[in-house]
Amino acid sequence: MIDLHTHTILSDGELIPSELVRRAAVIGYRAIAITDHGDASNLEFIIPKIVKVARELNNHTTVTVIPGIEITHVPPELIGEIVVEARKMGARIVVVHGETIVEPVQEGTNRAAIEAGVNILAHPGLISEEDIIRARVQGVALEISARGGHSLSNGYVAKEAVRLGASLVINTDTHSPNNLINRERAFKIGLAAGLSAEAVQQCMRHSEELVRRALNSESE
Repeated sequence: MIDLHTHTILSDGELIPSELVRRAAVIGYRAIAITDHGDASNLEFIIPKIVKVARELNNHTTVTVIPGIEITHVPPELIGEIVVEARKMGARIVVVHGETIVEPVQEGTNRAAIEAGVNILAHPGLISEEDIIRARVQGVALEISARGGHSLSNGYVAKEAVRLGASLVINTDTHSPNNLINRERAFKIGLAAGLSAEAVQQCMRHSEELVRRALNSESE
């Protein structure tokens, strides 16, 4: 399992990073990105801590730990500059909290995230056809979410992304221990969203590619 959207006590998760990674290792994770919620108020608090703990844990675990951030409820016009700052601080996977149908995310967030070239647009809700095409062109992956609530629009996202040729990834948006899933469960979530078995495999291959890019950017 590769999971590129998780949270710890550095935002609203229940686990410290070490326990999150340990639990992920036990159920067979290969890689995990720690992407706590951030905006201009806390980037300097969160990202350096995740970078430090990822560096330490990567010497003592079978799971590849990638430092990241989920930019959350930031006004669309500010997203681009925060993405730049997050990457300067060491975030190797940048996620934006998309226009999920279960939260009042500001309209225009999906497009701003895509235009900023984030790695993943999380739970993008009823994302427009135009923005899906933009995501394809920009190489931004759209998320199929295992998390209750956010997952309500999985079917729509999957269908439209396949139709328009955009990349997809399957993530947990983990906040608590029981949110972690194994590869078999992730596969079923993809199928339940209406994806073919081959399309689910493609989601997983794209996650692998994002991990490779993150590791390459860290070594530069």
